[in-house]
Amino acid sequence: MSSAATRPAGPDDLWSVDEHLEDILSTVRPLEPIELQLLDAQGCVLVEDVTVPVPLPPFDNSSMDGYAVRVADVAGAGEEFPAVLEVVGDVAAGASDPVRVGPGQAARIMTGAPLPPGAEAVVPVEWTDGGLGEGPVSGMRARSLAPEGAEGQVHVYRPAEARAHVRAKGSDVKAGDLALEAGTVLGPPQIALLAAIGRGTVRVRPRPRVVVLSTGSELVQPGEQLATGRIYDSNSFALTAAARDAGAIAYRVGAVADDAETLRSTIEDQLIRADLLVTTGGVSVGAYDVVKEALSYAGDAEEAGSGVEFRRLAMQPGKPQGFGSIGPDHTPLLALPGNPVSSYVSFELFVRPAIRTLMGLEDVHRPRARATLKAERALRSPKGRRQFLRGAYADGEVTPVGGSGSHLIAALAHADALIVLPEDVESAEPGTEVEVVLLG
Repeated sequence: MSSAATRPAGPDDLWSVDEHLEDILSTVRPLEPIELQLLDAQGCVLVEDVTVPVPLPPFDNSSMDGYAVRVADVAGAGEEFPAVLEVVGDVAAGASDPVRVGPGQAARIMTGAPLPPGAEAVVPVEWTDGGLGEGPVSGMRARSLAPEGAEGQVHVYRPAEARAHVRAKGSDVKAGDLALEAGTVLGPPQIALLAAIGRGTVRVRPRPRVVVLSTGSELVQPGEQLATGRIYDSNSFALTAAARDAGAIAYRVGAVADDAETLRSTIEDQLIRADLLVTTGGVSVGAYDVVKEALSYAGDAEEAGSGVEFRRLAMQPGKPQGFGSIGPDHTPLLALPGNPVSSYVSFELFVRPAIRTLMGLEDVHRPRARATLKAERALRSPKGRRQFLRGAYADGEVTPVGGSGSHLIAALAHADALIVLPEDVESAEPGTEVEVVLLG
């Protein structure tokens, strides 16, 4: 049950933004860890330290295509007096029993191949005649086309120091080193490291499954014919995309008509695949605000402790909000306003931190910064409300984008920050310093 249920508040009391967020984050808990295959673990958070079982690379190997040689045999080599060495064979990547290089000998070697016994360095093929006797070459001929390249003689035109062009065993990581710490989000480089050290599975908290539902009989799906009095459903697309951006596996449900029973049934159907439910629309005080009708705390739930409480916040946009849990597993549900900007701002402030908490991350909030307000006129904010205005942030300055209306979605597409005006600020003059929430 939401801890908010015990908060003493009259019907006209406003919740602060911080109180609402604290209620959410004190209720939502990280998902239980599971063992996943590497590619299935992309985007997940490690729950244990991973140590290196074998050194990387596991053996000395060549960083170039060329010839493995002894340093003494190429000392003093030059264009006029090259070192002439006997080629005793090829060493390809994956070779398990490479040839031995003795005095006056060389082995043709490929990038990544193990340094053969007796060899001390690698000379790039460009420093040699490639065994052709016709001066420096730019590369090797394919073995299938010229198998004789693995024998005969090679002329080397430059000396090499010990260990030249050799990747040392353990030069990347050594056995016993800490590869990744618990709490790491697994992206492509981290998955590459896990694969390189031989880990086929890893223990993580799974990415949360978030179901997004929009409500409203006026909503039409993009691509369909738009009749009089209807609008396209943008909220469900915006919030599903935002949930994915936050790290979730997000499912979008087509708009639900203004009918409480239909909404209840739809939500019940979605519980099987949801770690978090997000609705948008239907949370205000109108006669057709069906989310409130279907899920209000007093009228819900067969399960003791379940239910969604609806409240008003001292913020603009996004005053009406709902939060609680539903179903036998007490699945968290956040009910957001229906106006597009209100919905998106509410997501960034409340839903995104909830998703990041489910993932098991420590830092669940968007980064914030201080910026100089660059505007033609002062920004106004209602007394006692925390206002979030869209802005464009660059080089320590922020410029308002569009007006304060909660329906102005076009401006939202050009904003990368939210300008925050606290509850005790009614006017912010150009040139003053303001707080901004960085969105991207």
